This record gives sequence, C-alpha cells and structure tokens, in this order.
Amino acid sequence: MVTIKGVKYMSDFEAKNAIIDIGKRMYARGFVAANDGNISCKVGPNAIWATPTGVSKGFMKPEMLVKLDLTGKVLQGSARPSSEIKMHLRVYEENPNVMAVTHAHPPIATAFAVAGIGLEKPILTEGVTTLGVVPVAKYATPGTQEVPDSIAPFVNSYNAVLLSNHGALTWGKDAYEAFYRLESVEYYASLLMYTGNIIGKQNPLSCGQVQTLIDNRKNFGITTGGTPPCSCEATNMEDVITNVVTGAQRNDDVSGLKGVTPIVKPGTGKSAQAPGCGCGSIPPEKHERSARTKEEIIAEVVRRVTQEMSR
Repeated sequence: MVTIKGVKYMSDFEAKNAIIDIGKRMYARGFVAANDGNISCKVGPNAIWATPTGVSKGFMKPEMLVKLDLTGKVLQGSARPSSEIKMHLRVYEENPNVMAVTHAHPPIATAFAVAGIGLEKPILTEGVTTLGVVPVAKYATPGTQEVPDSIAPFVNSYNAVLLSNHGALTWGKDAYEAFYRLESVEYYASLLMYTGNIIGKQNPLSCGQVQTLIDNRKNFGITTGGTPPCSCEATNMEDVITNVVTGAQRNDDVSGLKGVTPIVKPGTGKSAQAPGCGCGSIPPEKHERSARTKEEIIAEVVRRVTQEMSR
C-alpha cells in the first residue's frame, strides 16, 4: 500500500496482481465469456490500472495491463484499454472514495438486466446488508458516452447497478470489495430466480427487520445501498415444520414446482399402495423420509437449472 495525501492506495504491483487474480476468478465463475468484462483499480489521485481490450480475463498477464490517468490518457503499457473504460472513469469522477470497479456479465444477474428487473426484494439478510437495492440503468450502447451517463446517477447512492440488456457493474473501497459485490449480485439474483420462478414462493423481510439490517450495516462502514421495499408484517416469525403429506402427494410429488416433471421411482406410481393405515396419511416414522425427499427434489431442480444455464 502507498499513502498519498493521507489516502491509502494499492501500489502498482498490488493493483496489477489483484486485477489478474480477479480476472481469473471472474472467468472461473462464468461471469464472463470470451473477452467480456473489465476491471480497474486506483493507484493514486489521478491514476488507475485497467484491463486491456480484446483479452480474456482468465488469461491475462501483468504486462498486458494498462495504466491511465482519470481523463483516459494512457500513462504506461502497450495495449489499448477497453472502450468501456469510460464507464470506470465516470465512477471515479462521481465518487472519489471508490478505489476499484468491476464489470462483467454474470448470467443470472444479466438475465434480470435483460428483463429490466432490479434486485430489490428483501429476501436475503446478506443482500440487504452488503448490497441493498440494485437498480437497472437505462439502455446505453456499449462503448459510447451514453454508458457513463446512464450509470452516473447511481454511483453515490448504491453499491452496484445492472446495465439494461448488458450486464452488471460494481465498485468498492478496493479491488476485492468490488469483486465480492459482483459475486453478491449474482448470488442475490439466483435466489430471486429460484424462489420467485422455480419454487414460486418468497418470504420477504418485514420493514422492521429490514431497518435493523440497514442500521447494522452502518457498523460495517456501508452507508450506501438504499432501502428495499419491505413487507408490512413479518411472515417469518414461526417455525416451519413440513406438512403431513397425503397419499396423493407423497414421495416425489413436485406439482408445486413450476415447469418440473415429477420424478417417479419404481413402485411409487399411482398404482402403488399408500403406506400406513390406509386412510391416506403417512405414519410418523415416514414423515422424516418425505421431508428429505422433498429437499432432494428441490436440490435436483436447482442442479438441473444451473446445469442448463452453464451449457
């Protein structure tokens, strides 16, 4: 680290290593394809290191990186910076406290960006604490001045933004915080997809619960993120015990899961005899088995969806 006028910055060596490391992590996580995405890190009041254009983030080397000033002038390096560096420069201009910016196309979060749906339902405590609300910036043609103009209104109030029909942009106090927020955006989006579109049920946090989390996040030094819309009443204050499953609903019934074909095991079809006393209920010793089966089905659904999206 180096300190300039009382402000700590990564050294050139640290920043370049962080960018290379984060690029590999982005690529390994499937957040980028081909040469997509870009990363930058501030190393002084008027200097950043950034990824070059036309290079896969999973195969970068330190000598490929480019050093620029905050006007976009190349200070060091033989490669050209990405045309999307304008977006990064605008973040630094709007919020001088930002020390790093990451941009990628994580598939589930990008699907929300394509659909024009922000990440704002308070279903996850960590999501409220570390991110808050993730809005969608209006569409802008990549590489043009429209892009930095579209994200400018969000830089001082939020921690991340979805780019309409494009991808996700995050920033932070260092390169790793910016990347961790990118991971959180994708995780948050995946839970919204699973609960809203696969399981078909969400249990939002109440306004009181959300406010407590927002108060707590100040202890972590997070003062941005906004307040997500919340539920007036708490609906998660009771223990949930798996309901008794009737004969018609036993074992692998997934009728409550949208678009999922039931998995039928040998001997469990309609012709199979219902266990127990013949009244349609399952004896107590079978309840635990049914609960486990239901959890296995949900896990299998999630596995299939994730597998399809990674193809």
